[in-house]
Amino acid sequence: MKILGTGSALPRKTVTNDMLSEFLDTSDEWITTRTGIKSRQIISDERFEEIAALAGQRAIEAAGLVPEDIDFIICHNVCNVYVTPSLASLVQGFLGIKGPNCPTMDLNSACAGFVYGLDICDAFLETGRANRILYICAEEVTRMVDWNQRETCVLFGDGAGAMVLGKGDNYLASTLTSTPMPDVIYYRLPCEPTPYETREGIDTHKAMQLKGREVFRNAVTSAQRDIRDVVAKAGLELKDIDHYLLHQANMRIVDAIKQNFDLPDERFHHNIEYRGNTSSASIPILLDEIVREGKVKRGDLMVFNGFGAGFVTSAAVVRY
Repeated sequence: MKILGTGSALPRKTVTNDMLSEFLDTSDEWITTRTGIKSRQIISDERFEEIAALAGQRAIEAAGLVPEDIDFIICHNVCNVYVTPSLASLVQGFLGIKGPNCPTMDLNSACAGFVYGLDICDAFLETGRANRILYICAEEVTRMVDWNQRETCVLFGDGAGAMVLGKGDNYLASTLTSTPMPDVIYYRLPCEPTPYETREGIDTHKAMQLKGREVFRNAVTSAQRDIRDVVAKAGLELKDIDHYLLHQANMRIVDAIKQNFDLPDERFHHNIEYRGNTSSASIPILLDEIVREGKVKRGDLMVFNGFGAGFVTSAAVVRY
């Protein structure tokens, strides 16, 4: 697998911490001290699937291709208003890819899902089932939180990151894990009632619930383990890696992870200060930003690392 081009797209509306303090019992100092976040982009009047498609279009253009060159679309998404059809199918329509020889599908592995999806893309490319895959991680996490609960709603932002992937040998190693811990982070949607439902006490809807201390402990521990493991799998040492891109969950988590590695701070990129936590989209958005800023060159080695509800974790070593 090889990254042919990257793209990203964000909502137009920027929401600062001061704007949140207008209706929440909070302040810029309270939020910044605990999360490192100063602002985030939040969907207002846009259609979510249009933002996902725009990220994909930019990735296609960066790869020097046109939409008709894509023969598979895979989207990772935790939540949007469409249960069906898939977000990937909607994106296909927005991009004008008529098909029928461009299958589409969605994935959901929470905030660790970016690397889970990369693994699947690599398998399709390796087996010859696809030649050019448009892979998009798009999230509107701000629709999952209780906006009266300052501990959670201040953390998140919306956006999409995308890449076009082709055949190559640049996907050097990966590691995926899952440990059943559903109560650490979860979000439940309501389902339609049936005349046969007899269960009692079933909580069919609840805004995102997040146990901050447990998330912090599991995220830091798993990231240290997975990064060391995947770098060793690739036959490399930590110092060989040019860029570390961690899931942008909380700046305190990112800082705690990097402090355990004797490496220059500039190798650990971050944008959570002005993007917030965009779930699975955080790493591909960050990647697109540093690529377009000229911070990454062909041949550079990168580590991607994610962690999220489940509790699922992931890491990969990729040569750009």
